Amino acid sequence: MPQQTLLRVSRAETARSCRIGGSVGVVYKVVELSTVGEEEIEQTLNEWTSEGWTFEHMQFAMREASKRPAMAFLAFTRNDDEDQGNP
Repeated sequence: MPQQTLLRVSRAETARSCRIGGSVGVVYKVVELSTVGEEEIEQTLNEWTSEGWTFEHMQFAMREASKRPAMAFLAFTRNDDEDQGNP
């Protein structure tokens, strides 16, 4: 049982988005789209992945009165050592 606990802690430490004692962390970027359409999503994915970011997931914010999403949030990651001061 203690080994399982150590494995869980190890995975959690690896997934952290911070730098600990010089180790490489993960930097997250969230892009908000207020116009949600195929072209806008495709353009955003192409733009950020061409800059070295890795697409992780997309989340939609829905309106109650509509079946179409009101907004979309796209999450990207990359290693902290690849971040060269880009906002």
